Amino acid sequence: MKQLFRAAVVLAFYFNTGHAQTRLSKLALLPKQEYRILGSDVISIDTLILGDSSRLVLNPQAKTNIINVALAIIGKGCVIYGKGEKGESGKRGRDGATQRAPCSNGSDGSESSTGVIGKDGLNLFFYFSKAKISGSLQIDLTGADGGNGGVGGDGGDGGSGTSVCKGGNGGNGGRGGNGGAAGAGGSLFINCKKCPDIHSLKDQLIIKNYGGFGGLGGNGGSGGQAGFGRLGGKNGKRGMPGMQGAPGKKGAVTLEQK
Repeated sequence: MKQLFRAAVVLAFYFNTGHAQTRLSKLALLPKQEYRILGSDVISIDTLILGDSSRLVLNPQAKTNIINVALAIIGKGCVIYGKGEKGESGKRGRDGATQRAPCSNGSDGSESSTGVIGKDGLNLFFYFSKAKISGSLQIDLTGADGGNGGVGGDGGDGGSGTSVCKGGNGGNGGRGGNGGAAGAGGSLFINCKKCPDIHSLKDQLIIKNYGGFGGLGGNGGSGGQAGFGRLGGKNGKRGMPGMQGAPGKKGAVTLEQK
């Protein structure tokens, strides 16, 4: 009841706060056709027809989409798509300067940047009175993977030694960036007023609303080479790798019949 109450509150909020709404008497997609919901986060359709392998893409600018349908006729392999956007990888660190002057140490490479956080999957409230599903309907609200951490910059090489001084030490490699955290899966709420048994729809629904994978930590940069000479310096150390980003959480699924 709490989840149903929250759904009702969210629906009332959307209708009472002037959010953009789209009203269609009929939306019929041909096989493999795609329709994108743009400029609106609430769409009401008298008759929704999804041909085989067609895709209904939710509005990515709205965290929550609401679809109200009187009659849904769904073919085989159809998809409602609301997956989050993958985070970008972090930028590579700057390489340390290689020394041309004799007996001078190379400078360290810089640490790379962290991967960008993956975006959450969209939330979907799907209300319909009757549904005819001849095949299957996949609802993809998966959270996006976090971006990988960038690679650390390489250490610079040391300057060569002379008869009076040893070769310079190589610079240490920069640390790899941490992977970005993954997005959480979106929450799905389905309400069918005239379905014989709403839970029997699970056999025809493929719900994907798990969290994404955290981005991989970036590799540390290579250490610089010691300068040559009778008394050589030391090679620089490789930078430490970054840590993997946290995985995203799975979203909730609620099926109601009322």
